[in-house]
Amino acid sequence: MLPAIFADQMMSAFFLITPIIIFTIIAAIVSSGMTGGFLFSMEAVMPKASKLNPWNGLKRIFGVHALVELGKAVLKFSIVSAVLWWSIMSNMESLIQLGQMGLEPALSLAGSLIAQSALWVALSLAAIAMIDVPYQKYEFMKRMKMTKQEVRDEYKDMEGRPEIKAQIRRRQREMANSRMMLRIKDADVVITNPEHFAVALEYDPTGDGAPVMVAKGSDLMAARIREEANTHGIHIFEAAPLARAIYFTTELEQQVPEDLYHAVAQVIAYVFSLEAASPQQAARTRPQVKIPSSMLFNPDGSREASEEAAT
Repeated sequence: MLPAIFADQMMSAFFLITPIIIFTIIAAIVSSGMTGGFLFSMEAVMPKASKLNPWNGLKRIFGVHALVELGKAVLKFSIVSAVLWWSIMSNMESLIQLGQMGLEPALSLAGSLIAQSALWVALSLAAIAMIDVPYQKYEFMKRMKMTKQEVRDEYKDMEGRPEIKAQIRRRQREMANSRMMLRIKDADVVITNPEHFAVALEYDPTGDGAPVMVAKGSDLMAARIREEANTHGIHIFEAAPLARAIYFTTELEQQVPEDLYHAVAQVIAYVFSLEAASPQQAARTRPQVKIPSSMLFNPDGSREASEEAAT
C-alpha cells in the first residue's frame, strides 16, 4: 500500500514539475542560439589530438577567457544558491510541518515546494541569460575583429603581393606588346622621330573613319617597330613633330586627333602614291607636313610653344 501511494505521489510531482523542466531546457537552447546561432555539426564532437595537449589545457585554464568564465560560473552558482536559500527560508514553516502531516498531503506539499523552487531557479537562470547573452555577443564580435597586421595580411592576400602584382603587370605588358607587334603587318605607314619614337597607322580607304594607330613605342620599342615594318614591307616616313604628336595624343586602336587629320592625310596620300606608282614614273615629291602649334611636343611629352612646324 505504502509503495503504491509513494509511486502515485512521485508521478504527480513529476507531472507537476515537467512543464518547468521543459521550460528550462527551452530557455537554455534559446539562450545558446541567441549567442552564436543554431548550428549542428558532428565535427564538434569528434576527438581531437589538440585537446589532449597539456599546454593548450593550461592556457585554457589560466587564460583571461578562462578566468572570466570562472567568475561567471561562480556568480551563477551564487545567484542560484541564493535563490534556493531564499526559497527554503521563506518556506521553512511548511518544511517543518511536513513531519507532522500524513503521507499523501506531505508528498503533495513537497511537490509544490519543489515546483516553486524550480520555478524561481528557472527565472533566476533566465535573468542571468539576459545579461550573459549580450556579453557573449560582445565577446564574439571582439574575437572576430582583426588586428592591424591581420588586416594588412588579408589586404595583401586579396590584392596580391607587390612582387606578384609586378610580375602580373610585366606579363600583361608583354602580352600587350606581342599583340601590338602582330598588328604592325596591317599598318599602311610607320611614322618615326626618326629614332626615339615610332607610330604605326592603319587606314581603310573604303571607310569613312580616320586613320587608326595600331602600334607605338619609344627607344627600343620604336626600333622593334621599325624592324617589324621593314620585315613586312611597310613604308617608314620620318617626321619627328608628327610622330611625337601622335605618340602623346593617341592610344592604341584609336583614331588620330582631328587636328592631325591634314598632316596624316598628306603622309598616307604620299605612301599610297608610292605604292601605286610604276617604275618608269618619276619619284614623288616628299610632302612638307605642317603640324599645328597646339600639337607640338618635346621628347619628354611636354608641349612645345612655337609656330607651326614643317617636317
